Parts: sequence; C-alpha cells; structure tokens
Amino acid sequence: MKSNARKWLGLIIAILCYYIVHEGTHAIAALFMGAYQRIKFMFPGMQIVVNKEAMSDLQLAVFCIAGPLATLLLGYALVLMTKRILKSNNKVIKATFYYMTLGMLLIDPIYLSVLCGFFGGGDMNGIILFGIPEVVARSAFGVIGAINVFVFVKYIYFAYKADVQKTDSQRSPYSSLSR
Repeated sequence: MKSNARKWLGLIIAILCYYIVHEGTHAIAALFMGAYQRIKFMFPGMQIVVNKEAMSDLQLAVFCIAGPLATLLLGYALVLMTKRILKSNNKVIKATFYYMTLGMLLIDPIYLSVLCGFFGGGDMNGIILFGIPEVVARSAFGVIGAINVFVFVKYIYFAYKADVQKTDSQRSPYSSLSR
C-alpha cells in the first residue's frame, strides 16, 4: 500500500475510533443514568442525546466529562504501548495508532480550551456544572493540551520517525523496483 493511502486510511480509522470512544463513553454513562434517548448523526460526526430533565446537575456534569476522560485515558495508554505497537510489521496498524494517539491526546483539550467558545459549549456546558468557572476549566484543558503536545512530540513523534527511518534503511536497494 502506498504511503499516502496508508496515512489516509490510518487517519480515517483513528477518527472513527475517537468517535466510538468519546461518544460511546457518553452513551454508556447516559445508559447507566437512565437518561439515554438516541444517537444523533450530524456533520461532522454524532452526539448522544439525553433526557436532561431526568438528570441532576452532577449527573449531567459526569456525563459531559466522561467522553473527554475516556479519550485522554486511552491516549495515555497508547503512549505507554508505543514500543509494543512499533513492533508490528503492519504499516497500516502503525499509522492508525499514530493518528489515534494524536487524536486521543489533543482533540478534546483543543476543543474544550479554545474551540468550544466558537462552536458551542458541548461538553463544556456540563463540565461547568461541577462548579468550576468556565475560564478555569478552559485553562485547565489548555494546560492539559500543552502537556499532551509535549508528550506526543517527545515520546510518539520521534519514536515513529525513528521506526520509519529504521524500516527505510532495512530495505534492499531493489525494493523500489517491486512497487
């Protein structure tokens, strides 16, 4: 498979995984709280619709923080599993996990620190129900995002780059003829 196709396939799979984890966690939380209504599909993704009247403010806050917490925890787990992932010989798997790690670490912190102010509060509307001022919550997610950028660059980007260089150096001079 060509490098560009592999990257695009990895990116698309990673985006799907992000939605499954983030929205799936919201759905599970809503089901446990007895407030789940349906999944609403819209551009560019989907969201879980709940019966807010059936939820206390604390339940709504927990429902809203569940998705971001799940993606962040999975992102950190993927960071810890990077060496194991890089042992795979499958380049599509490596590309997928590279983009999954990037997305899980950065999408929610970027959205909850900056973008929620432009595109509607979403999860931030519930997170502030914990009694945290929005500016503090947004700042905290900004700090988490900055730390996650550092973690990604230091531990993921360079590990994957070294793996690609190692793979390229192991190719025979005649391997390009078989493409």
